[in-house]
Amino acid sequence: MRSFPLRVGVLILPELPWRQARALWRAADDMGFAHAWTYDHLTWRGHRDRPWFAAVPTLTAAAAVTDRIRIGPMVAHPTFRHPLPLAKEAIALDDVSDGRLTLGLGAGTTGWDATMLGGAVRPAAERTARFAEFVAVLDLVLREPACSHAGRYYCVDEARTHPGCVQRPRIPFAVAAGGPRGMALAARYGRAWVTTGDLRRTEPVPVEAGAADVAAQIAGVDRACAEAGREPRSLDRLVVTGPRLDPGLGSVEEFIDAAGRYAEVGVTDLVVHWPRPEQPYRADPAVFERIFG
Repeated sequence: MRSFPLRVGVLILPELPWRQARALWRAADDMGFAHAWTYDHLTWRGHRDRPWFAAVPTLTAAAAVTDRIRIGPMVAHPTFRHPLPLAKEAIALDDVSDGRLTLGLGAGTTGWDATMLGGAVRPAAERTARFAEFVAVLDLVLREPACSHAGRYYCVDEARTHPGCVQRPRIPFAVAAGGPRGMALAARYGRAWVTTGDLRRTEPVPVEAGAADVAAQIAGVDRACAEAGREPRSLDRLVVTGPRLDPGLGSVEEFIDAAGRYAEVGVTDLVVHWPRPEQPYRADPAVFERIFG
């Protein structure tokens, strides 16, 4: 991969049978991407009646066919997950990948993930509070081989997580957050903070506007780090393009410009989607190869 002023990652939708998806993950490793991700949903957008595979088995298979690239879910969340089973799965995946897992975490949404198990859609304040406890419990069970927790939303009674993580003191977290409470979690627990841009946006905005949106959010992240007594530069800033931010995949020059603009505002990692033949995330594979090949 050519040199960029920040690390570049790729997000591969879990929509293809493994005999086809395997080649994409291998290519991501060979092309030199710093990290590769997949979505963690029960189903997603227009894929409700189309193929959609589970994140953890997909990532486990990806770990087995790659050598150097970091991998992770974008993002695991408490909408349908409990922190203890997720921790056990993450420990196994950390082992299979030989310590290449980053655990992307988010508060969850109000979509199908929230309704397919028969529960009511939780209000935003409850989702935020549940996420805070979710992250705290994950941190606990991934650090301690034996522990208990009795909280408002989660109970862990004499849990055992032997042999623990390959990465010490635990698997790193990449915490997605758009507001102050989530940013505080990222500052306290995260190796990285994750954003998709201004959550009020409904369509991808041009790179210049997107970089301005992210710059405003980074100011909030810096404040959260200061309040936590943490050096802001010790927290990576990972931007996922696509949903609200134009990735600049029209040409090599466009992407170089996009990478430069995001790096200028303090972004350390930029994630693009593997090109699809249709929307969302439609892009020209040949141009993608010229940019990153």
